[in-house]
Amino acid sequence: MPRRRITFRQLETFAAVARLQSFTRAADALHLTQPAVSIQIRQIADAIGLPLFEQHGREVLLTSAGEELLETVRSLDDVWNRFESAIDDIKGLRRGKLRVALVTTAKYFLPRMLGAFCKRYPEIDIELEIASRDKIIERLRGNQDDLYVMSHPPADIDIVSYPFLDNEYVVIAPLNHHAVGQSVTLRDLADEPFLLRETGSGSRLAVDQHLRETGIALKVRLSLASNEAIRELVASGMGLAILSRHALGGQPAEAGIAVLDVTDFVLKRPWTVVHLRSKLLSLPAQAFLDALLHTGLA
Repeated sequence: MPRRRITFRQLETFAAVARLQSFTRAADALHLTQPAVSIQIRQIADAIGLPLFEQHGREVLLTSAGEELLETVRSLDDVWNRFESAIDDIKGLRRGKLRVALVTTAKYFLPRMLGAFCKRYPEIDIELEIASRDKIIERLRGNQDDLYVMSHPPADIDIVSYPFLDNEYVVIAPLNHHAVGQSVTLRDLADEPFLLRETGSGSRLAVDQHLRETGIALKVRLSLASNEAIRELVASGMGLAILSRHALGGQPAEAGIAVLDVTDFVLKRPWTVVHLRSKLLSLPAQAFLDALLHTGLA
């Protein structure tokens, strides 16, 4: 397969079609005509000798050959980004691109760390993705970002994981709850309704594991994918909740909630920053990783 027959421009076009699942949308995004996009994709397919896409209704999906090529394109993008960063560094600059993805609860503290990094390296372009744990893991599998921040890394992906900050879970209640200001146990509260994060989230995985290990069963009244909604419902008196302390803000009482003193509930899971083991980190990504590990607990 003559590599000279496939250009970077063609690969960029291919990646846009794969991302948008449409020749028309890719043409609009790249400011090209649809025939120009189709020609470039056909030229790549001819060079490879296999089709890259198959039509499904109005969308186009990757074939097996297309999936292999997309993985290769992302690896090439990593290599090129590191090369650009290295050249900028040689020139005495700190330009480049940093792509970070984080689970929703990490949005309460990670942007501040990212802001400090931006002040130090103002020429670096930042792309930040905030989503559910399942979505972040999907992006991790697809090598869509440089670094990923979560509290419960997946065990079935070959990754490198760096703990950098404590993630403490606490029990919260409305301000007028009878246990506020008292020392209680989780077993004392087991008959009360609880509001927990949705199944599959890092918070829920940590809580469920703790409950299995201690043999305590809670009455889960509602599972929600929003820390904000859980806080509001707890303040309204709908039930108690277990959340990361990072999700409470600096003044929980102002939101109508209190952190209970639960003597038999000690649950900490470190926040970790991870990347694929095969990932070639750009200089900005390596610099941000170093900054996290320096300012955190690692």
